[in-house]
Amino acid sequence: MADGSAAREKSRAFALRVVKIYQYLQEQKREYVLSKQLLRSGTAIGALVREAEQAESRADFIHKLAIALKEASETEYWLDLLTEAGYFDRHAGTSVRRDVDELLKLLTAIIKTTRSRG
Repeated sequence: MADGSAAREKSRAFALRVVKIYQYLQEQKREYVLSKQLLRSGTAIGALVREAEQAESRADFIHKLAIALKEASETEYWLDLLTEAGYFDRHAGTSVRRDVDELLKLLTAIIKTTRSRG
């Protein structure tokens, strides 16, 4: 449906970045609990966007993207917590936070646009 390719590309690139952050946190910082939460929610966004591409209806499409939006919001929480706890510096935290903010805005816009057409 609408803007699927932009959401698909951005969510996949973000998932790859989250995987690298997870590896860094595991190997360099020996952080295992919060990093696992970040990995789960950060990679779920792209999976849900892909799932939405195969939606059975407009309502199903919106529902799947709404779940992706929730996962992005949760990811934002874990990133903030990890940054505030000192697991990575503010610059790195700000950079990845900017990426998740873009995803939040993009998913919100796609959901709103799809609802208004319906």
